[in-house]
Amino acid sequence: MKISQLSKITGTSIRSIRHYEKKNLLTVSRLKNGYRQFDESAIHRIKTIQIYLGLGLTTDQIKEILNCHDNYIYPDYEYLCGESHEIFEEKLNEINKKMDILAIAKQRLKKQINQFKKSNSH
Repeated sequence: MKISQLSKITGTSIRSIRHYEKKNLLTVSRLKNGYRQFDESAIHRIKTIQIYLGLGLTTDQIKEILNCHDNYIYPDYEYLCGESHEIFEEKLNEINKKMDILAIAKQRLKKQINQFKKSNSH
């Protein structure tokens, strides 16, 4: 299928699809006229990429995960891929650290707001 068809089916912009290709997240063949030709597996691949992007993973991390899954003998058992587990753990730790920082910022803001309210009530 052409890139425009893939874009329509997946709801992904042509620009994003080209970016995924450039980052080696998608493989594509070329027709004699130079047009990109995608097979049906690209639909699932793009949906998978979008899920990982939604988790906040970088394209480099996604590439590692996809390469691991591509090289795994039993692709249905994605959870067995050790590299994926490490990347997910790393991302979870990153999110937890950000949440801790945000919690501190939230407490400081509440304190400032309360002090402001007290000083303006007099």
